[in-house]
Formats: sequence, structure tokens, C-alpha cells
Amino acid sequence: MRSWPSRFKQIAIAAGVVLLVFLVMDFNARLEELERLSKKATAVRSQATQVMQTQTALQTAIAVATSDQAVEGAARSRGEIRPGDQPVVPLPEPGSPLFDLSTPTPVPTPMQNWQVWWELFFGE
Repeated sequence: MRSWPSRFKQIAIAAGVVLLVFLVMDFNARLEELERLSKKATAVRSQATQVMQTQTALQTAIAVATSDQAVEGAARSRGEIRPGDQPVVPLPEPGSPLFDLSTPTPVPTPMQNWQVWWELFFGE
């Protein structure tokens, strides 16, 4: 009868060690998952920061583009005038042609060696 309790203790200790090994393995897996999620959260935070900076830059660009000064500058650059302004239209010198009628000469494109041989043998 004396051997039964010592055998029981050994079995209980072995089961406890096995259970402890499984608990440590589970804890290690959870730590790895935490590390992976922490890295992903850092990446998402940096993307969110970039998006917010882009949004701020775009809002600034919109504010500048819709300002009265920008609208007036764009209109003036396209030749639009305000009521009451005197338009000034530059005229060419008398006797000069209105348009440049010369046609540009096309620049030949250099061919690769294999293209030259292809033309020689197959002559498309």
C-alpha cells in the first residue's frame, strides 16, 4: 500500500510538468501574437499619420485655390478681365507672318542590331 501514494505523486508531478510545458508554449504563442499585432498597430498608426498629413495639405491647397487672390490670378492669366478694365491685345509687327508655317523635320530613331538583321532577312 505504501507504493501507491508515491506512484501517485510521481504521476501527479509528471502531469503537472506536462501541463506546465503546455502553459509555457501557449504563453509563448500569445507573446508572439502580441508582438505581431504591436508591429501591425505601429504600421497602421504611421499610415494614419500620413493620411492626416495628406488631408491637412489638401485642405490647405483647397483653401489657397479657392481664395479670392488665387481665383483672380487664374482668371487674369487666362485673359479674363473685370468690368471696366481696358483689355490690351498685343499685335504682331506689320508685315510679319501670323503663324510659323515651317514643318519640323522628323528625327530618325536608331535601330537595334537585331532589328536591322530582322529587316534584312524578313523585310516586313
